[in-house]
Formats: sequence, C-alpha cells, structure tokens
Amino acid sequence: MRAMILEGTVDMREKPNPLKMAELPIPSIRENEVLIEVLACGVCHTELDEIEGRTSPSIFPMVLGHQVIGKIVEAGNETKTLKVGDRVGVGWIYSSCGRCSFCKEGNENLCEDFKATGRDENGGYAEYMKVQEDFAFKIPRIFSDIEAAPLLCAGAIGYRSLRLTGIKDGMNLGLIGFGASAHIVIQLARFLYPQSKIFVFARSEEERRFSMELGAFWAGNVDEKPPERLHCSIDTTPVWLPVIKGLENLEKGGRLVINAIRKEYHDRKLLSEIDYPIHIWLEKEIKSVANVARKDISEFLEVASRIPIKPEVQIYKLEDANIALYELKNRKIRGAKVLSVAR
Repeated sequence: MRAMILEGTVDMREKPNPLKMAELPIPSIRENEVLIEVLACGVCHTELDEIEGRTSPSIFPMVLGHQVIGKIVEAGNETKTLKVGDRVGVGWIYSSCGRCSFCKEGNENLCEDFKATGRDENGGYAEYMKVQEDFAFKIPRIFSDIEAAPLLCAGAIGYRSLRLTGIKDGMNLGLIGFGASAHIVIQLARFLYPQSKIFVFARSEEERRFSMELGAFWAGNVDEKPPERLHCSIDTTPVWLPVIKGLENLEKGGRLVINAIRKEYHDRKLLSEIDYPIHIWLEKEIKSVANVARKDISEFLEVASRIPIKPEVQIYKLEDANIALYELKNRKIRGAKVLSVAR
C-alpha cells in the first residue's frame, strides 16, 4: 500500500517536506480488530507537533493522520458490532487500557496507556490502517467522506472543549484562533446555545471575515479588546500570547479552555508577563483539554448530524500531504484540510 511516512522529527522551517511516500505491507489484523481501506484523512495541527517533536511519535517510521474515514474490508473473528462494508471513522484515540479508573469512568483520554492514532500507532496517511473495533465509529450517511474527516478530531475535540467551558445559553463565548476546530465549534455553539454571543479572535482578516459569515457576533485580532467581557473562551492557537490576552478578556469567574496538545516554545517568555490581579484573580480559571474520549466522538457525530454541521474543506491528494502541512504551518487556512486517499 502507499503511505506517507515520517522517518524522524524535523524543523519544518529547514525541511518543508518532512514526509516521504513509501510502499508498506497492508496491516494484518487481530481477532478484535478491523482493517480499514482509507478514503479520506484530515490534516491536523497536531501533526506539526509530531513532525517537529513537541509530541514525538513513539516509533519511526510513523504514518501520521488521526481524522480517518474509510470502509471496513476485513473484520476479526471476535468483532461484534462492525462488519465488512461499514463506513467508519478513527480519531486521535487509538486505544486505552480499558481497566483503569479513568477508562471505567469513560475518560479514556486520561488513561496512562492512552495511545494516539498516527503517533503511537500508524494512522490514516495511507491506503489502509487497522484499529480495534471499539475505537472505530460508524459515520452518519449525511456526511461525505471528505466532510466527515475533520469531524473526527477538529469536531470531536472542539465538542469536548465546548463542554469543558461550562457554557450556558446566553453566556458570551470567545473563540481564539479560527482554524479547523473553531469553524466547527461556532456551528455547534450556535445550535446548542442560540442566545449566546460568539466573539472570534484571529490574526488573519480572511479568518475574521469567515467567522462573521458563520455567525460570529464580533471578530477582531488576538490583541484587540472585545466590546463585552467573555464568560468562557476556547483557545486553539499554537502559541502563548492568545492565552494571556484571553485571560484579560474573561469576566469574573470565567474559564479559558486550551484546546491544544502542545504549545510552541518560542514565546514561552510571555508567561512571565502574567499579572495575577489582571489575568487570574477574581476566580478566573484555565483548563486544558487532554486528548479525546470515545464518548466525545460518538456524541459529537450524533449532534453534528442533527445540525447538520458543514465543514469548509480544502482537498489534497495523499501525495500532496506535505503541501497541506506546509500551508497549515504558514497559516494558509480556511476551514479544514483533508487528504483524499481513495484512488
């Protein structure tokens, strides 16, 4: 099978084409696994973190990609709910131990043995991949393969982030950064919390225009003051400045949720500028999002199909994965980027 592989971590400023096309054996499955013919795979900013070593793959070479849509072409003897021909998706969560207290509570995202698709096991930048049946999700028919791909991470972890804000209808919501996840979250928030005003912070004028098209109440740069205080915000940026500015804009008792696996290192010194009375006092909170649990994906897919969410997508061939990643690195974004893998 064809696959785009990462052979080691690199700085994309020095090596803008980090992935290499290779021929790999089609994976062999175990009794509780399914073999998926990959049809589409979303491109996520976390792949940049893997490539540049902020959350490095556990082995090399590695096939990246954790927003996978495909068709089951083989099912193990012990599979119970999925069958050959089913269209399924695989997200960031590849597996967990299933035994610890976190797993038993439905919070597999916090499991010590959490394994990530495309980081700890081969993912969807390939023509085939395998996964345990319990970590593959049936995809509602309303979504095409391309539309469904960004729902598996950008959508699902956006859904988890929105829940973690504690938002109630009528509260002001801030979205800091307006890429793949935020452009889905705004559609989700407008459906679930129709009385809430949504304030968007983005560097790009195009991203700000796009957010207004999708129903934002206000849009400005990350260092602009919104016209109203925010009860909660979600930060999806890779850097620290938006976190500091986001804390300044919170109402008393507000919560800022950081939706990122890692932050980049170059502006860490900005954290020394946090001023307790301005940024933290009056019971403001910062909460991180760690990975994603299975219920986040299954619940989000159900809600997304009812809205229905319509992701904005840019489509690339599998062999053009480096182009998609380079554009993502350089903030050439409108919605989500998706690899069309099917021949």
